[in-house]
Amino acid sequence: MAKDFQDRAVGAIMGAFIGEALGVGPHWYYDLDALRRDYGDWITGYTAPRPGRYHEGLRAGQQSQPGFILELTLWSLLERGGYDEQDFCQRMDEELFPLLDGTPFCGPGNYTSQSIREAWQRRVRQRLPWGKTAGRADTTEAVERTLAIAVRYALEPAKLATAVAENAALTQADDLILSLTLAYGAVLGQLVQGHLLDTNISGRLMKLVKTGELPFHAVTSDNLQPPRPGDPDPPRAGRFASPDALLSPAYMAAAAGDPDVRIEPAWKVSLVYGMPCAIYHQLPAAYYLAARFKDDFESAVLHAVNGGGQNQARTMLTGALAGAQTGLSGIPWRFVDGLERGAELLELAERLAAQAAAG
Repeated sequence: MAKDFQDRAVGAIMGAFIGEALGVGPHWYYDLDALRRDYGDWITGYTAPRPGRYHEGLRAGQQSQPGFILELTLWSLLERGGYDEQDFCQRMDEELFPLLDGTPFCGPGNYTSQSIREAWQRRVRQRLPWGKTAGRADTTEAVERTLAIAVRYALEPAKLATAVAENAALTQADDLILSLTLAYGAVLGQLVQGHLLDTNISGRLMKLVKTGELPFHAVTSDNLQPPRPGDPDPPRAGRFASPDALLSPAYMAAAAGDPDVRIEPAWKVSLVYGMPCAIYHQLPAAYYLAARFKDDFESAVLHAVNGGGQNQARTMLTGALAGAQTGLSGIPWRFVDGLERGAELLELAERLAAQAAAG
């Protein structure tokens, strides 16, 4: 059991690193004809960015900034034995922010996302304390780093919820974005435990709401039935006003398994749910692909990256969900072998998995 758990935990972390690196070359092509012209009809592995594109100068298999920050988070978790906000913030101050100048085309990977730029502005230019650094970006940067925290606390949902929400709030000020970020982390934790991303996933998450382990407001009783006369209002109050972020993964899984719902080829999920960067475009596509290809890591990540748009985030988040279901043992070795510093990143993932299993 412990070995299976650790295999899934390592698979989740390596799936994220692999997905992030797969997106480095073809990142942010909203013109799919241009994407096919530059990279062919089907991207099958790591590629280098073309001149004039995002991440220009990186090599195939290298990480860009989301991978850099995910690794920073891993080191903090490993060296502190769990989530330590002060240590994480110090690492951001000392290891990332000195490499930035507040503009988009700067820093590790040659591009810095909006929420990290806003945090840099508040922390470095305005000299505000951490806790006053969050901005209004509606994108996935917090999900991309807190997935490591979700893996670390996969067996401890209440601790997962607290740590993911606190870390995400350092850069994201919008409660809706925070609730979606935490929902992804809660889903990932369930998959690392050994559950599948299927139509039962939301029911399992709602049980954690009822026990108070996930801080979402819930009015309905079990199975989304109406509240009963005499029930308190609400039966369970939480930080986040609605549990809908926890309910949507089951609908994506239902769509993936319904023979009457056809998204063919599967990469066109990016057209169905949207190609832009916002979290409400990214998560449904990642949930759908991870549910549809629960036993096929390669198909999940390749359909994610071939969809264009914000395909780096889509592939990173799909990779973590798919890797958590297949485990490292289900990830084709060529993806690990082709990842720059793959052996080093694998060692970090294995150490985190051991820490998570020890609790």
